[in-house]
Amino acid sequence: MPFVNIKVPEAALTRAQKAEIVHRATEMLVEYFSEAARPHTMVLIEEVKDGGYARADEVFVIPDAYRARD
Repeated sequence: MPFVNIKVPEAALTRAQKAEIVHRATEMLVEYFSEAARPHTMVLIEEVKDGGYARADEVFVIPDAYRARD
């Protein structure tokens, strides 16, 4: 079973954007593994809370400009 795990900042994506990512990731894996993989493909989008990750020793908080607007 193909498994994709995507981590994004909390509130960075709308529900529609998440659905599109799931669809596109599934389509990509079907291209590689065949249509038989579709019903067994798992795509997990994990939202990481602000302050829950860092880059170059700097704890990251998502800027308001990057927050999803439903």
